[in-house]
Amino acid sequence: MTATLTDLTGTWNLDPTHTRLGFVTRHAMVTKVRGSFNDYTGKVTVPAEGVEGATAEVVINASSIDTRNADRDGHLKSNDFFDMENHPEITFHSTTISPNGSGGVDVTGDLTIKGTTKSVTIPFEFEGTATDPFGNLRAGFEGSTVINRSDFGLSWNAALETGGVLVSEKVTLEIELSAIKEA
Repeated sequence: MTATLTDLTGTWNLDPTHTRLGFVTRHAMVTKVRGSFNDYTGKVTVPAEGVEGATAEVVINASSIDTRNADRDGHLKSNDFFDMENHPEITFHSTTISPNGSGGVDVTGDLTIKGTTKSVTIPFEFEGTATDPFGNLRAGFEGSTVINRSDFGLSWNAALETGGVLVSEKVTLEIELSAIKEA
């Protein structure tokens, strides 16, 4: 079953087993490092009036960061980056959601990382809906946006002897959502 944005009325919960909240950044100016957060909750509520009145919220357990390297993950959890002892959560609360003209939505909201809140806009493609074998109605969205990590107080870096820095300021947030409609 495929739907349009106008068919999404209701409350939708993120399915953490089929959703990816990821990121990618340059390392040593020559390669990319990818990671994700594996523990989070999220909900999107779409009123009968449509997506223009929708709200979205996500709460991420920052210590669930996973870059497939325990030493790097430990450094990211430290005060040099996320300071998880004092800032255990990363949050996003939408302020506006609107159709973007290409069949998807632009979600603008307040992203809070390490105690700093900035407005970000994430354009999402709507991938459609389907009923899974267990009778759950699912909706899929994919989106990405670029943020500057220093804007959120994640400013640690190291100079390279060849010039440049160890970690890029730019971080691309990569989001693949599978949401299940509440009965």
